[in-house]
Amino acid sequence: MESTQNLQNGLVPRHVEPLIDEMLAESPAVVIQGARQVGKSTLVAQTIKRHGGQVFSLDDDNTLLAAQASPTEFVRQPVQGILAIDEVQRAPGLLVAVKAAIDIDRRPGRFLLTGSADLLHVSGASESLAGRAETLKLWGLSQGERLGMTDDFISWVTKRHPVTGRQFDQVDYPALIVDGGYPEAIRRSQRGRTRWFDNYAHAIVDHDAAEVSGLEALDRLGTLLRLAAATTSQELVLAGFSRLTGIPQRSLPPYLRLLDDLYLTQRLAPWGRNLAKRVVGRPKLHLADTGLAAHLSGVTDAMLNDVFQRPKLGGLLESFVLAELVKQQSWSATTFRLFHFRDSTGPEVDLVAELSDGKVVGIEVKSAADLGNSDFKGLAYLRDKLGEQFVQGVVLYTGQRELPWGDRLRALPVSALWQLH
Repeated sequence: MESTQNLQNGLVPRHVEPLIDEMLAESPAVVIQGARQVGKSTLVAQTIKRHGGQVFSLDDDNTLLAAQASPTEFVRQPVQGILAIDEVQRAPGLLVAVKAAIDIDRRPGRFLLTGSADLLHVSGASESLAGRAETLKLWGLSQGERLGMTDDFISWVTKRHPVTGRQFDQVDYPALIVDGGYPEAIRRSQRGRTRWFDNYAHAIVDHDAAEVSGLEALDRLGTLLRLAAATTSQELVLAGFSRLTGIPQRSLPPYLRLLDDLYLTQRLAPWGRNLAKRVVGRPKLHLADTGLAAHLSGVTDAMLNDVFQRPKLGGLLESFVLAELVKQQSWSATTFRLFHFRDSTGPEVDLVAELSDGKVVGIEVKSAADLGNSDFKGLAYLRDKLGEQFVQGVVLYTGQRELPWGDRLRALPVSALWQLH
């Protein structure tokens, strides 16, 4: 596809680059956190090219030993420009030294740190950089980044702009889902991508998880990750996860949090504004990358295009849409948070984007190319309950046409996520 060709031709500019420049101009330290292989190191290298400085990667054994031996001296070494430390979670004691250095000298743009785990929950991290650093979450490539387009769906959809650009067919989406957002995986052939995902999953479960967590019995983490992949976009029911993984229900929360901390999964909290005090309170659990989810579930794009395998497409497509919106949160001109909604009497909405002023955009995701009134039932319920606070309700589907469907309701192709202008 065109987007893959763009990636193979060279570095893909990331939409968060201007935001990182802005953060460095205002804060002593900037922390970029995200899963392994989403492009943090490349992003740091490009930032250092623009601003000057030096990068030290703790994936290098000698550098790691030096950082562990004397964290204070490590962060005080003379560097012209930014001191960038890649994979800082491998030496959590550095956070204490960085904090102390900032307390002495609060000039902006001193440190640029990356971590492949949430530093608030890393075992051995006794200090946080709260008030001293700004944190940016980096995810895999968005579809807009792959195509060289600025994708900002929530901002655009509230202004009701029309869809433009190449029309995607129903058969195009499975390939995008299976690609996922890891740059290295996207570059590879189907067989190469399979090998890459195999190695990636083993490395995360067998190595990174043990390095950042004090949990025991981490051999069960791989089973838990595969189950999360197979059930992506479903509500998290601890009893079911316990039964299928063999992990006692009371022991599950820290293992699930570890998957979140490694940026492999993300939980979508339920949304409610006391609509009728009947909102179901379970979060939905999504794998953060649909390429990894498809691989762990043994799903190919050919399978997703098979009419008999179509049920598997629904959950993956919903996670794909969520992943695109989560990526866009970093650079969107509109501040928004994401939730899901389900009323105990039946109406539900896959995604609820709550804007900073309290207004709401509802999003339903449908893997079919044909629509009916029932597809808008949950959105109409929210519209009628919220009144003027309801800005727009959208059904994203695999058809090609934009269709009005009543007051503040419309259907849009899934590709509108990155093709609105």
